[in-house]
Amino acid sequence: MDRSPGSEGVPEGIPQPLSQPAPSAEAPPPPPAAQHTGGKHEHRWLILAVIATAQLMVVLDATIVNIALPSAQQDLGFTDGNRQWVVTAYALAFGSLLLLGGRIADLVGRKAVFLAGLAGFALASALGGAATSFGMLVIARALQGLFGALLAPAALSLLSTTFTDPRERAKAFGIYGAVAGSGAAVGLLLGGVLTEYLDWRWCLYVNLAFAAAAMIGGARLLHPGAPEDRPKLDVPGTLLVSAGLFCIVYGFANAETHDWGDPLTWGFLVIGVVLVTAFAWWQTRASHPLLPLRVVLDRDRGASFLAMFISGAGMFGVFLFLTYYMQQILGYTPIKTGLAFIPMVAVLIVISVLTTNVLVPRFGAKPVVPLGMGLSAAGMVWLTALDTTSGYALHVLPPLLVFGLGLGLIFAPAMSMATSGVAAHDAGVASAMVNTTQQVGGSIGTALLNTLATSAAANYLVGKRPTPEVQAQAQVQSYETAYWWSALFFAVGCAITVVLYRKGRPADSHLGGGATHM
Repeated sequence: MDRSPGSEGVPEGIPQPLSQPAPSAEAPPPPPAAQHTGGKHEHRWLILAVIATAQLMVVLDATIVNIALPSAQQDLGFTDGNRQWVVTAYALAFGSLLLLGGRIADLVGRKAVFLAGLAGFALASALGGAATSFGMLVIARALQGLFGALLAPAALSLLSTTFTDPRERAKAFGIYGAVAGSGAAVGLLLGGVLTEYLDWRWCLYVNLAFAAAAMIGGARLLHPGAPEDRPKLDVPGTLLVSAGLFCIVYGFANAETHDWGDPLTWGFLVIGVVLVTAFAWWQTRASHPLLPLRVVLDRDRGASFLAMFISGAGMFGVFLFLTYYMQQILGYTPIKTGLAFIPMVAVLIVISVLTTNVLVPRFGAKPVVPLGMGLSAAGMVWLTALDTTSGYALHVLPPLLVFGLGLGLIFAPAMSMATSGVAAHDAGVASAMVNTTQQVGGSIGTALLNTLATSAAANYLVGKRPTPEVQAQAQVQSYETAYWWSALFFAVGCAITVVLYRKGRPADSHLGGGATHM
């Protein structure tokens, strides 16, 4: 599956398919620039800044509101049982509509969808910040998820069509992967600062600043239009996958507050699996499939989608339980908790850029992404040693740095290889699959880990007097259980990516180039 490294004959914004050689000098000229949906060549790095800003807004919104929840609950007067819906409403809309959002970007044009997603996300954030009731806040969060489902795939597909030079693509995806991987930790820090010094509402209002900056840059720099050969919308497929993903995310969200034997849990999970299975079957028969099989059946792309799913499951759970540990056991404030994650973020950013520019071009993805999975698993195992007497510098920071190193080896190459070599009219839906796998993985991982941790704490308390010391030890026991299961997730990810990724470095010696040697 080698591909010649030359890309001089390809207009910017149109990545070459993996299965085709680069056009020769005698070949007819490529299609005109009408298909070009990336940015102007001279503005590509500014476009990266715009896209990264939008992506950061979407990713950090998954955690920034968690910090604000206690204050919002006190202000609006909703119950503990209803509290989860502030988070779940966002996850439901975002996770279930991502594939549709990606296809809309392919149909309408990435610039238009990107800007519409930004505007809608900003308005929904303003609505949430001004919420006067629990229902108004939940509706605003659902609207954020809806517009985020438009925005996130458009952002990633714009990146993949703007950066077509292999060397520059590697750098761009290194930066983008670092933003995507560190956004959750940034959300914790920013949420702590805004809640402590301003008001919980600013955890939503802050999105207006992100959106305004990205909209101004996007309106000035991005090219309008959609591919000439844009596909038709697969309505049955859209309904099947949207309903199926909704049921899966809803079922796992219910598992956090209901028993696994509750019909609201297992019933929705079963329905979701049936609908997603029906969707997969329909994609083999539809004349214009929503998710063409050519996008997911490539080995490297399939491995990348699974890597994003597994890392999402492990990562979001870890942020949740390590945040609990630092606040409830170490007594950290929200701001101090956010600052405690910054060293991990710094390592993740540096390693993401190094991975896509040095390691993958030299060795290929096969050793790099599995190594990241292995290091992430090792970091999780290391965290199981934490107890009520542990300190940050000696006991929390070292495994956190190892975990950041592992994520840095996973995110950037997985995101780049998941979208590399995809035809222009499939770039949106391929990008949507990256976000969908990570979002659904995060929902599943958080629900499973929360259930397992709660059971571990309850089992520890059996037969013991619930003194403060025993209660604290029960919490530590629950976190330890979550870390062990997260380690298992990453160990499975290591095995899967070792098997699926092709051997050898990319044929053009740069990550963005597409195919690898068999």
